[in-house]
Amino acid sequence: MPETKIREVPSAPANSFSWGSGLNVQDCYQCQKCSAGCPVAFAMDYKPNQIIQMVSLGMKERVLLSKTIWVCASCYTCSTRCPNDIDIAKVMDWLRQTAIREGVPPAEKEVALFHSTFLEAIRSHGRIHELSMMARYKQKTGKWMEDFKLGWRMFAKGKLKLFPSGVRGKKEVKGFFRGLKG
Repeated sequence: MPETKIREVPSAPANSFSWGSGLNVQDCYQCQKCSAGCPVAFAMDYKPNQIIQMVSLGMKERVLLSKTIWVCASCYTCSTRCPNDIDIAKVMDWLRQTAIREGVPPAEKEVALFHSTFLEAIRSHGRIHELSMMARYKQKTGKWMEDFKLGWRMFAKGKLKLFPSGVRGKKEVKGFFRGLKG
């Protein structure tokens, strides 16, 4: 597989985000509260504060090829802990979307596949229906039996519903996806 080359972006001027997202990361003073509270930091190649610093320095290639942007659970713990109100979870989501848009191969292929399957489920049902989403995901990965015991226990305890529940505003959700590129 050929190596993807992405041009490094020069350092951004103060108070601007170098790639045009409108998200201001220049206010980060590296207190590391985001990384200290991150429940998945153990699985990342760079901690959230390091990603924010690399973004502010314009290290586009390194950031987009990192495992961190795909491992991020988008739980918003980092964003709520930030004393400068930097929405770090939003930055991570924006970085994932940028990587997809620019054709950068994800460092964690199954996480990227899960991400796209998750969005397909929302587009389809207006909200997450775990059983159908996981069925689609397992179909794409070919790993049907990997989580079968856990899934069966969850289903037996009523934690997985057989059919998706109704949702108000389903047309609006579908309209939102129609308005997106790609």
